[in-house]
Amino acid sequence: MAVAGLLLTGGASRRMGRDKAAIRLPSDGRLPSDGPGSTLAERTARLLEAVAAPALEVGPGHTHLEPVAEDVPMRGPLAAIACGWEALAERGWHGSVLVVATDLPAMTSALLSWLAAHPAPGSVVPLAAGRAQPLCARYSPGDLDVATDLVAQGRLAMNDLLVAVGPCLVAEADWERATGSSAQTLDDVDTPADLARYGRLGDPNREEG
Repeated sequence: MAVAGLLLTGGASRRMGRDKAAIRLPSDGRLPSDGPGSTLAERTARLLEAVAAPALEVGPGHTHLEPVAEDVPMRGPLAAIACGWEALAERGWHGSVLVVATDLPAMTSALLSWLAAHPAPGSVVPLAAGRAQPLCARYSPGDLDVATDLVAQGRLAMNDLLVAVGPCLVAEADWERATGSSAQTLDDVDTPADLARYGRLGDPNREEG
């Protein structure tokens, strides 16, 4: 299935205390990287554009992807998705869309490719640790229209969208087996403690640029 892509980079990163999108990846082989100096946002952008076209960044411009700015920033990921969907429609795209958050340092191209090719006709959301992961998911055009309507109503919770559209939820064991990925693939990094799990990625003495 052909898909477009939206990379969300506009979060406030309050619990991290610094912009997650700009955190630099280690170059010691612990995580795949685009080479020394690659950031979380740039790595995810390259993974996304390898699977999705067109691919846009909804945020301030942390990557080489075309940036799309929200009229009212910092309203959360559902509002960012609605903004990105509008921008894609303006560029002539009306098909399914991969949505990926910037703070998934172990994300793999295999998982994104699997989401893009999943045979379900509607939206597809993987589960991890028993919880839906709506910020690494594929959304159908109709469900993205629902997202836009919810935002217009002032309903900004991602769970509101999941309840409204009833996506195909894929068990963790199923997507791990299908993609050769591990449970860590969908671990996000919200705090300095989360970063510490990735070794040098959380080294406070490492230059973040």
